[in-house]
Amino acid sequence: MVDFIEFLNGRDWLMADGATGTNLFNMGLESGDCPEIWNDTKPDNIRALYRGAVEAGSDLFLTNSFGANRSRLKLHDAGHRAYELSKRSAELGREIADAAGRTVIVAGSVGPTGDIMEPTGSLSHADAVDIFEETARGLKDGGADILWLETISAPEEYRAAAEAFGRVEMPWVGTMSFDTAGRTMMGVTSPALVDLVKNLDNPPVAFGANCGVGASDLLRTVLGFHQAYPDIPIVAKGNAGIPKYIDGEIHYDGTPELMAQYAILARAAGAKIIGGCCGTTPEHLVKMREALDTQEIGPRPSLEAISSALGAFSSESDGTDVDVKSVQKERRARRRSAKQAAA
Repeated sequence: MVDFIEFLNGRDWLMADGATGTNLFNMGLESGDCPEIWNDTKPDNIRALYRGAVEAGSDLFLTNSFGANRSRLKLHDAGHRAYELSKRSAELGREIADAAGRTVIVAGSVGPTGDIMEPTGSLSHADAVDIFEETARGLKDGGADILWLETISAPEEYRAAAEAFGRVEMPWVGTMSFDTAGRTMMGVTSPALVDLVKNLDNPPVAFGANCGVGASDLLRTVLGFHQAYPDIPIVAKGNAGIPKYIDGEIHYDGTPELMAQYAILARAAGAKIIGGCCGTTPEHLVKMREALDTQEIGPRPSLEAISSALGAFSSESDGTDVDVKSVQKERRARRRSAKQAAA
């Protein structure tokens, strides 16, 4: 296992991996299947997933454990396997990292529980902490170097995960998904996440954004992070373009060349850990690594420079001056329209 903090401090930047779901779907995973079950039934596919990122130049990759918690796994009658499948995902990752011939970080992916926490929902803080701890222990025992919380939208879940990770005594990285006009689904803005991180008893060693809408929106959020809290490493893990429904399936329109531009702009915007999320394949990662290796860090990009290079923002605001109720109403309307279009 690698001392991630020492490794991070010794580098100007790190390149993370790309998408898990996109690449597994390309290997034959069907909609509705449980990706984490593949850690047991198709381990060679998971090795290929990890190896693809490493061979493309990633300095770290996330394990196939995003949904490996008992709340999500119970949908596949596998809630009792959370620890086992988490551990197996990290063991497979350890194999690939140790054979890389260079230092590669195994980051234990931890996604949201899938439940709504109190007071809005029924999941208590104590139960959420227990759920996150079970997954985290599996990842630790399997050999993960660090825990990686991702695609979180609620501050309550972020706090519960932080407490759980403290119990297992592992450093962690935490990202949220800002997909609602600059806010998370539960209304968190980039300054609000900064305040949350600053006030945790067990703060992450790096924080940032993943997924969301497109690369432009994510970099606008990263600029907000860097302005509010430049003293901690920032993560940018944006989607490869904008998701579009084509013939009943979601496709991402970001080319490898666009993602190379995104990587350079992300670094200039203040991100130290740069990767891709949905739609990002090894082909994208190769171009991103090449750009990061060969191009110097440029000046901090303006919003105009970002939109010119990567495409227009999906909303006029970064969420800091928008009423959250109107944003959530807009999001629900878009979901209804998307469902009707796909029907």
